[in-house]
Amino acid sequence: MGNLGNKNPLNSNWGSVCFNDSDCFGQKSRSRFENNNPCKSCGSCDSACNCNFKAPTRQLAAPLNSDCVLVNSVVGSKAVQKVAEATFPFTAFVPVITPGSTINNVVVTPNLAGVVRNTRILRDKVVNIGLLPVTIVVTFTPPGSTTPAPPATLTTNLPFQEHTDFPGACPQDTVIESPFEVEGSFAQPGVPVIGTGGAGAGLVTLNAILVKVILRTTITVTRQVIVDPHGGICDVNERRCETPTTPTTSTLGTLPSA
Repeated sequence: MGNLGNKNPLNSNWGSVCFNDSDCFGQKSRSRFENNNPCKSCGSCDSACNCNFKAPTRQLAAPLNSDCVLVNSVVGSKAVQKVAEATFPFTAFVPVITPGSTINNVVVTPNLAGVVRNTRILRDKVVNIGLLPVTIVVTFTPPGSTTPAPPATLTTNLPFQEHTDFPGACPQDTVIESPFEVEGSFAQPGVPVIGTGGAGAGLVTLNAILVKVILRTTITVTRQVIVDPHGGICDVNERRCETPTTPTTSTLGTLPSA
């Protein structure tokens, strides 16, 4: 800001602000409080006090026990697609779609914020199972009519699963998946379905709609390793990739009901 001398740019009655003793040109204190407390304006040219402000001293970190560090090594990373799909009979919608109706339009709205996914690693493979919440709105015209009926709606979950080949991955590695992105939504009316009640129980009809959503994500597998000062690397768990004597069996977390 430069030397402000005795002129006060803030029109203060306390005198001009300065940053060191030389800025005051040896002026004597003119503080209103010099007879009582001359430090009322410490840091200004009118102060009789010489305040030396210091930043707090930074604390030194505790010494390390070794000169090795623990880091996450990237086993691999790849973009993958997952398919969430299910077939819904006309009776699953509200209001119920009249059997034999002409399906005019199907709008599928995924809810990515509510995705549930369970991920496990096998040797050289990443297994992913989950559910994608969706809302399906169907516009249809009942048989024998030319006027579309009120839209039918269904809010439910589409199951998905994917087994991704991932050479080098081991069961005790860590999986990181980026948020899902929707690549496309598809609906196919008129797929076969088996009746479950009434006179049509056990009969195959075409009163159903297949809904499919294509999802994209990136899977990254990492592994903790120890690195010494010379660049040598050793695994935290040297037996992580040993093949078990029995196949892996895993009960995943409970998925929410539709």
